[in-house]
Amino acid sequence: MSDRTPMLAQPMRPPTAGRIGAFLGFFVLGAVVGVAGALVQPGWFPGGLLLALAGEAGAVLGAARVLRGRVGGVAAAAGWMLAVVLLTASRPEGDFLFAAGSGSYLFLLGGIAVAVICATFAPGRQPDGGSVRLAK
Repeated sequence: MSDRTPMLAQPMRPPTAGRIGAFLGFFVLGAVVGVAGALVQPGWFPGGLLLALAGEAGAVLGAARVLRGRVGGVAAAAGWMLAVVLLTASRPEGDFLFAAGSGSYLFLLGGIAVAVICATFAPGRQPDGGSVRLAK
């Protein structure tokens, strides 16, 4: 094999403790953004909803860029989804956080769409090496 032969598969390296900690940190950040968005979105209807979705997009894209892979964005999106799903459940006393209005449904469905879009558009992992085009 010559030096010009492309490397087709790289062995998987085990994740380091710092990387696992970063995943957990971004999971918690996603949950915090979900709780904050749930509280902000009904306050100022169109502006609060847009602010909550923009905060989620920033958290998901930021996590993906910091960890240099889509998995970071998925960790933040999973934290957001877990927090929002837990907040949709009503309590035995009859208390609830989400009203049955269009804003709540837009927040839930729009948040899922934003998470998928941002995790998809995040940069994927590239093989280690120089920044060259693959066609060369």
